[in-house]
Amino acid sequence: MTLLEQFNNTRSSRPDELNLRLHRAFSWITKAQECDDKDIQFISLWIAFNAVYARKMGLNITNSEKAEFRRFIQMICQLDKVQAIYNLVWDTYSGSIRTLLDNRYTFQPFWDFHNSHISEQAWLEDFKQAKSKVHVALTNKDTDIILAVVFERLYTLRNQIVHGGATHNSQVNREQVKDGCAILSSLLPLMIQIMMSHHDQMDWGKPFYPVVN
Repeated sequence: MTLLEQFNNTRSSRPDELNLRLHRAFSWITKAQECDDKDIQFISLWIAFNAVYARKMGLNITNSEKAEFRRFIQMICQLDKVQAIYNLVWDTYSGSIRTLLDNRYTFQPFWDFHNSHISEQAWLEDFKQAKSKVHVALTNKDTDIILAVVFERLYTLRNQIVHGGATHNSQVNREQVKDGCAILSSLLPLMIQIMMSHHDQMDWGKPFYPVVN
């Protein structure tokens, strides 16, 4: 039985608000699976992630979004008793996750330096500290810390694409877009499975845009 089939067969056991989140997420995951265009695939997967985690939006969208997905990641990792996500992180760390974390183009302070907001020394030091933080977290099995750093990078990539900071199908960002798709397509089903299995143990919140008749 696929995860989508499991979702459809157990709808009645979950709150309607959570079902709406997951239904929307599945629709965008399906779109990503059907699409060969990596840019569109990444955008679709990020929308699916938004569907499962976003609860509110304030005037300062950037800070509120980051705070929300950090909160969500912490909740998911707390409920992951069998450490499925941690094991996935380990399995993919030598591939997509490591290359994403080593990629300066998904590190926001790198762009802050090029936009003359900080010094070159500052972004290089931040880059070194971020990588060290992940290595320590891997040793301590602090999955939420690892994922928080990973999603910070994915968020920068998302901003580049959505806000017109990248060319469609550009050769200069193929590596990070490919890695982003691989990470999201692997993590999202695990996150959804955890939400389905623990639907009554956490307040997953109301979708910011509910269905209104």
